[in-house]
Amino acid sequence: MSARFSWQFAPFSELSADALHRILALRADVFVVEQNCAYADPDTKDRVSHHLWAEDEQGEVVAVARVVPPGTSYAEPSFGRVATASSVRGTGLGRELMHRAIHHAQQLFPGHDAVISAQHYLLRFYTEFGFQPEGDVYDEDGIPHIQMRKTSN
Repeated sequence: MSARFSWQFAPFSELSADALHRILALRADVFVVEQNCAYADPDTKDRVSHHLWAEDEQGEVVAVARVVPPGTSYAEPSFGRVATASSVRGTGLGRELMHRAIHHAQQLFPGHDAVISAQHYLLRFYTEFGFQPEGDVYDEDGIPHIQMRKTSN
């Protein structure tokens, strides 16, 4: 799987303008266009987060996630803006993305639980990585979400 993709991980301050543009373009394609959810995707969390992305052999960004530090979204570290291009869905790249995001979060914030706001339809996907639901389903930008926690190992 990874042989076809080049992985990058960097804090916001080290992103080139080109890398940031390509990351935000994929996020807009997925969250704004595909999910028909009109909201300002870039936010203040981007500036304090580390960004993980995969590029295909043509240099196109095909998978993205951000690792958000403790005290930003939650008291714990978090993941957000997890997305894959439609062209790579069903290939296992999303699972590899999550494994890598979890690994990086554990390196940056050892001993911390991680908390996410997951789209409810992806609950089973996130439980594969040890996340467990907390609380009730809630609406976020017109999409059902649920808070989930992964305890530190």
